Amino acid sequence: MTRWVALLRGVNVNGITIRSAELAALFRERGYQDVRTVLASGNVVFGSDGTAAALKTDIEQSLRDRFGYDAWIVLVPHDDLAAVVDGFPFPAAEDRHDYVVFGSDEDALDDLLADLEVDESVERVARGVGVVYWSCPKGSSTDTVFAKRAGAARFKRTTTTRNANTLRKLL
Repeated sequence: MTRWVALLRGVNVNGITIRSAELAALFRERGYQDVRTVLASGNVVFGSDGTAAALKTDIEQSLRDRFGYDAWIVLVPHDDLAAVVDGFPFPAAEDRHDYVVFGSDEDALDDLLADLEVDESVERVARGVGVVYWSCPKGSSTDTVFAKRAGAARFKRTTTTRNANTLRKLL
């Protein structure tokens, strides 16, 4: 059985509220094993023998049916998560937030960075395997050049962002 992390996009923001207990119950009802939710931002660790494509389809449709919203997730093999966290390329600092943008489509991650020009004294961005690493000043995670691009509607179905601290709790 493979351990997975389902990263839900847009949960508990913009009027889409899903309680962790209800989310875990849905995953258990779908037959997933050892289900654990982490924080209230749409993070589910679970086990399954299914393929990534089948799991993604099942989970997204189940979320749509149960909670009535346009659900999109990114699935990450749990074993890969530690390498993502350990691979964060920028030094941590008290005045910064460190994020990882996960993608279900490599092309979307490449598009995030295409022709991107950032002021490295403000924010730093780097491509990783299946992710984009991003570090920005605290309080600016919605108004930097990269934040505005990552928040564009065209990335809604293929990407989701998590704080590095959240990712450590998923390990």
